[in-house]
Order: sequence, then structure tokens, then C-alpha cells
Amino acid sequence: MAETQAAKRLREYETIFLVKPDLTDDNVDKLKERVRGIVNREGGKVLRFTVWGKKKTLYPIAKQPRAIYIHAHYLGGTKMVAEVERNLRNLDEVTRYLSTKIADEVDPESRPVLEDVKLAGDVEETRPGAAPVQERVGIVEEPAEAEEESTEEV
Repeated sequence: MAETQAAKRLREYETIFLVKPDLTDDNVDKLKERVRGIVNREGGKVLRFTVWGKKKTLYPIAKQPRAIYIHAHYLGGTKMVAEVERNLRNLDEVTRYLSTKIADEVDPESRPVLEDVKLAGDVEETRPGAAPVQERVGIVEEPAEAEEESTEEV
């Protein structure tokens, strides 16, 4: 009887994973379907995938300054999360991942399956007339006078 109650109640998780920025939309969809298959096979329920798009990372990851961010929101057990992370770890396209538990004892029937969402990501680099990053942040290069002074001393 405890097994039937445990099967009805699942935990709510989210996993955010970063993939290489040069991946095509088809390859991103294949990754999403692979994670969706793992969750379904392990007795879970995928609520939504959100592709946040290509964004600049704080520091280079796998020698890339940008990555495609994918957010997976699903219901399942702890063994299922371990299986999802194991598969993400073995994929060369995935550079980072992080899973977090959102809630305990969630009724799967109370959570509707939502349509997958794809966002544009950072578009400021493609805007015409956008100022370079150094000017927006306020980084100023050293003046050229310092170079001239060093040549006069020689």
C-alpha cells in the first residue's frame, strides 16, 4: 500500500543545462527529447522545457564565452534525477548542468503539462548601432600618451 501512495506522489525538480553555442536547433531538440525520454521511462512527468537561447556566460566554459541555456521542469524521484544527470554528464554537447528540488509530495495530476517555450536569448550583439561592451560597462583604455612617453625615454 505504501508503494501505491509513493507512486502517486512525486517530487518536483528543475534542471538547467548549458550546451555548446554552435549547436543547431535540431540538435537542441534531440537533447530535449533524450531528457524527456529518460523522465518518461523512469516514471516521471515532464512539465515544460524552456530554451532560454544563447547567452553570454560569466566566464568562458569549455573555451566558449557563450552557451545555449535549457531549462527542464519535471516531476519524478531521486533515482530519475541521478539518471538524467548521468546522461547529461556523458554528452559532449552539454558543458554544465544543475538540478534542484522545488517541492516534495506533489500530485502529478495537479500539474498540467505546458507547451515548450523557446526564447530569443541575448540579442544586443546583433542590434545595429549598439555600443561595444567596453563603452557600455565604462571600461576606458589607457590614453596613448603613455606610449609616447616611453618612446621618448629610449
